[in-house]
Amino acid sequence: MSDHTLTLELPDADHTSQAARSLGAALAAGDTILLTGDVGAGKTHFARSLIQSLLTAPEDVPSPTFTLVQTYDTSAGPVWHADLYRLTSTFEIEELGLSDAFEDAICLVEWPDRLGPLKPENALKITLTTTGDDGRVLTASWDAGKWGPKLKSWRK
Repeated sequence: MSDHTLTLELPDADHTSQAARSLGAALAAGDTILLTGDVGAGKTHFARSLIQSLLTAPEDVPSPTFTLVQTYDTSAGPVWHADLYRLTSTFEIEELGLSDAFEDAICLVEWPDRLGPLKPENALKITLTTTGDDGRVLTASWDAGKWGPKLKSWRK
């Protein structure tokens, strides 16, 4: 498949949250989002907003920086939020059970470069770049055909 790309200008945190919520509404088990960006680029904010939009009851959504993975039962099925920043080998990823979760859960992965060869081929890659005090540019890219329809709400 050919590569597809979509870019969104997100002038503030509210727009970032809205983009995350609209994507969350389209997700299903087996969908993986790989979140890339510098420290402070908004990866955790994006993931938190997406997860909270799928929860049936309000719940705190902490950064998994120290726990490595947080899991949630949501209206769309299980959601795994992983922060791989502190990992040093793919063996640790296998120990977490993340490879299996790629098959049967919605997975949000921060610092996906740590996945190495375990990176799912059909994942949606999102890069967040800061553009000022609160602004971001979101660049999404994908190869799997399923993402085009799932990102329809982002094409205005």
